[in-house]
Amino acid sequence: MEKFNSEAGSILVNELNATFGSGKTRIYEWRISQLNQLFKLLNFHEQEIIDALRNDLDKPPLETVAYEISMLKNSCKTAIKELKHWMAPEKVKTSLTTFPSSAEIVSEPLGVVLVISAWNYPFLLSLDPVIGAIAAGNAVVLKPSELAPATSSLLTKLLAEYMDNSSIRVVEGAVDETSALLQQKWDKIFYTGNGKVARIVMAAAAKNLTPVVLELGGKSPVIVDSNSNINLQVATRRIIAGKWGCNNGQACISPDYIITTKDYAPKLVDSLKTELESFYGKNPLESKDLSRIVNSNHFARLSKLLDDDKVSGKTVYGGEKDESKLRISPTILLDVPRDSLIMNEEIFGPLLPIITVDKLEESFDVINSGPKPLAAYLFTNNKKLKEQFVKTISAGGLVINDTTLHLAVHTLPFGGVGDSGVGAYHGKFSFDAFSHKKAVLYRSFFGDASIRYPPYTKTKMRFLKALMTGGLLAIINAIFGKS
Repeated sequence: MEKFNSEAGSILVNELNATFGSGKTRIYEWRISQLNQLFKLLNFHEQEIIDALRNDLDKPPLETVAYEISMLKNSCKTAIKELKHWMAPEKVKTSLTTFPSSAEIVSEPLGVVLVISAWNYPFLLSLDPVIGAIAAGNAVVLKPSELAPATSSLLTKLLAEYMDNSSIRVVEGAVDETSALLQQKWDKIFYTGNGKVARIVMAAAAKNLTPVVLELGGKSPVIVDSNSNINLQVATRRIIAGKWGCNNGQACISPDYIITTKDYAPKLVDSLKTELESFYGKNPLESKDLSRIVNSNHFARLSKLLDDDKVSGKTVYGGEKDESKLRISPTILLDVPRDSLIMNEEIFGPLLPIITVDKLEESFDVINSGPKPLAAYLFTNNKKLKEQFVKTISAGGLVINDTTLHLAVHTLPFGGVGDSGVGAYHGKFSFDAFSHKKAVLYRSFFGDASIRYPPYTKTKMRFLKALMTGGLLAIINAIFGKS
């Protein structure tokens, strides 16, 4: 097999540009047919997808079905159901300045787009953006992650079998192949991954003024209120579901750390311990319901966070490791220093530090002192605290009294802010992410106002100022020469 290089990338982009230029991808029928094909792919190959993710991450089948296959099916269904509505021009009001006139916003496809995916949810994060790109009428190149090789291979095989290969292609590979792709001129680049690579992607895109969507991550906090009589069992179960129940913490919106008050922390830790043991047993390293760490590099990175001298003695639950199987048990650390390694990078794994404050309101300052996270969570029954949380915390998305579930609501945009990302997608937001919103103004030959044309007289100046005020009386006075 020939190595994919810059020359191969140029040929690929030229082929897809020719397809896009033919108008093939713009029509409603093509878009719908490809979305239906994608749905069939998901429907007929569920077990192969489950097996690929077991191979790459030892991901539990229920997680694969719930968070990858089902979510993709829902995205397909939404796009198929709403596509005519999304494609229809949006009528908008005009002003007196252009009277008589009408106006609309037309959504047009951008052209040939590149989707660079991540390894942690390799089917979802590959195909969800592709659904938006297809719905918007674009030709697409998908670059899956080399860190999930079984999934990457399966995606290549299935997309070649089910999709229109003149418009939708897959390029497998690692750094060299990604670099070759980034040397090409794209109409949009959609990247999911870490901030370091995102900066490389953005720098490459800048050379051609290519717009980007960057889906990144960050330290997503959880605030647990001690003073509003929350249902602690439900709260801890939902924290566990969002942390260890999402790829063993290897998810961009998984809870990264907890903030609670000093007096409430022991009670919270006890509840977490009880529920973790009920979910994963007394020996969680043997649990079939926890994904493994993706590779030895990430295992070493997580071990370094856990072995930092500044968190020595802070582990109150878990901490067991099995490097041969790339497994780390669910681990809770209490009262970790804010200058420790674990509090200064995204954890992306099964370690959950808890930091304590004297008053819960201090938690807002703790969160806002760092980079803006992709998600933030609050457990409380206090209405004022909820309002303060929404008003004060800047994050990609907020959830109150649960974790991670905003990802499943297609009417909400999913994306980051600041260091956690640029742009958003899901549902119509995916369609919009891959569309140009073209402004169109319609006028007739009636109502050709002489005020636009020289000579510029005092009367015209009076009339212009009257138009600017928007008052009918002022316009009438200007017409009759009254000041």
